[in-house]
Amino acid sequence: MILNQYYLGCLAQASYLIADEMTGDAVVVDPRRDIGQYLDDAGKLGLHIRYAILTHFHADFVAGHIELKEAVGARIGLGRLAQADYEFVPLADGQTIDLGSVRLRVLETPGHTPESISILVYDLGRSRSVPHAVLTGDTLFIGDVGRPDLMAAAGVSATDLAGALYDSLHRKLLTLPDETLVYPAHGAGSMCGKNLGKETVSTMGAQRRFNYALQPLRRDEFVRLVTADQPDAPQYFAHDAELNRRKRPTLGAVLDRTLRPLALGDLLRLKDTGGQLLDVREAVEFEGAHMTGAVNVGLHGTFASWCGTVLDHERPIAIIAAPERQQEAALRLGRIGLDQVAGYLDGGMQALESRPDLVRHTERVTAVELSDELASGTRPFILDVRTAGEYEEKRIERGVNIPLNHLAEHVDRLPSNQRIVVHCAAGYRSAIAVSMLECRGFERLADLIGGMAAWESAKLPTAVRS
Repeated sequence: MILNQYYLGCLAQASYLIADEMTGDAVVVDPRRDIGQYLDDAGKLGLHIRYAILTHFHADFVAGHIELKEAVGARIGLGRLAQADYEFVPLADGQTIDLGSVRLRVLETPGHTPESISILVYDLGRSRSVPHAVLTGDTLFIGDVGRPDLMAAAGVSATDLAGALYDSLHRKLLTLPDETLVYPAHGAGSMCGKNLGKETVSTMGAQRRFNYALQPLRRDEFVRLVTADQPDAPQYFAHDAELNRRKRPTLGAVLDRTLRPLALGDLLRLKDTGGQLLDVREAVEFEGAHMTGAVNVGLHGTFASWCGTVLDHERPIAIIAAPERQQEAALRLGRIGLDQVAGYLDGGMQALESRPDLVRHTERVTAVELSDELASGTRPFILDVRTAGEYEEKRIERGVNIPLNHLAEHVDRLPSNQRIVVHCAAGYRSAIAVSMLECRGFERLADLIGGMAAWESAKLPTAVRS
């Protein structure tokens, strides 16, 4: 048996290639949209990918089932309750797919979504009755369970889904042997749960002992627990879930269309007609010199998730990047369905050498400089764009908290006639925030270098949760 996990850290997303080495029959579960790694490995191992299976309609990324169908003729498998506008094999509880001496058996495990399934993996050469592993999708994570509230906008009750999740866990997954390996679809950093562990594989025994949501609870207690304190879902989640239900262009087709150079004049016309300028360089480069009106989301961080949060998926996007990073930026945008890329600025920032009137610089301040400024008579407004939980735990005295994912809707809370110093934990989110505020006309802005981490390293005072 071959069981390979592919973990994409920037999206905290896991996918799986399962195959029988002798027959060469293979299945990919929860593939990401850029499918090259599966095809490369299948080619090296002499495998034929027969199925592309989704455990549910993912909200945080666009899956690669359409791509695998076009590339190798894979049949698409979805839970039997799924509704999609492409042809698929409905997978019902107890249904099996045999790959030689490897068997997959479907468990219907609704709760995160109505159509959610888990997949038991049997190595028939070892045991025909004891599963080697279970792929749990977003039903069960390491240290957590899937959130049941993402379909509220579609009229599906979070309370009803939480009750279904309780039944799926207790009637299906918790009946599995302790030694069964647990392979989820996400790890730490995903917004599909609230307490995901850093590990990408565990056992049912470990989860039975240590997962807070699997401890002995009444059904009503469980429902209250898993519906409370869920993080805000990024704006693009509903868009991606819908794309996973629909026929759509493949990522290759999108990149063929979007990876084209734009002359500066073309980019300016795009901007004037409502286009978005996305500068993907690191904060220090962006703040040293950037094009007026550009939003900065650096490629080195959780790029796709923040792009999906701060950009409008319906408006065209022009990329500003170093020449060797343009394709990476477009690909990573494509992973979450931001396909409205109109092209990239030909030559990057060098295209602006003759137009200094279009270039802007962002002030950067050190923690010590900010501390001295706070002690002076001209106190700046401190904007903390971390989450509410981070802010409550530890903060700079008199800082005002507006989480980055809510900044656009609360800019009216910011003073227009006062200097604003923005900070986050380490500097990634604050660079995004400063660029967003510049686009909205704020001028007296500064970014705290290194954020809260630098403030603490300088041994400067913080206000803490009492």
